[in-house]
Amino acid sequence: MKKILIVLAIIIILIIGLWAWQSSQKSPVAKIGDRTFNLYLTKTNEDKQIGLSKYDKIDDSRAMIFSFEKPDYYSFWMKEMKFPIDIIYVRDDKIVTIHKNVQPPKNDKDLQVYSSNKPADTVIEVNAGLSQKYNIKEGDSITVSNI
Repeated sequence: MKKILIVLAIIIILIIGLWAWQSSQKSPVAKIGDRTFNLYLTKTNEDKQIGLSKYDKIDDSRAMIFSFEKPDYYSFWMKEMKFPIDIIYVRDDKIVTIHKNVQPPKNDKDLQVYSSNKPADTVIEVNAGLSQKYNIKEGDSITVSNI
């Protein structure tokens, strides 16, 4: 009986420890002004190619982040996208370009390519209209954490 109680106590302690550890793991976020966005991460080149096109929609509190090793003129398109977005280009934690209300193409022949006016090292995509709604503009600072 004592062995069973000890085993149960160990299992309970492990479960509580795992729960506490998971609770301490913070989600990746981007903060622009007083707005915080929970981030979808693009970890691979395939993730970057697919981007938000795998979603039918996202919540206004969500964004997708594309991080690059060095600043450059990275191009984005809306292939297979199902909803409009704002594309925010960032360099050294400052917004350098915003493409607002970028619409999905009617077909693949109408694909338009978007890039920044200055080299960027990060791109963040949010639902269309949020940069205007939250008064996000070029020159604003952005803080990304828990990546």
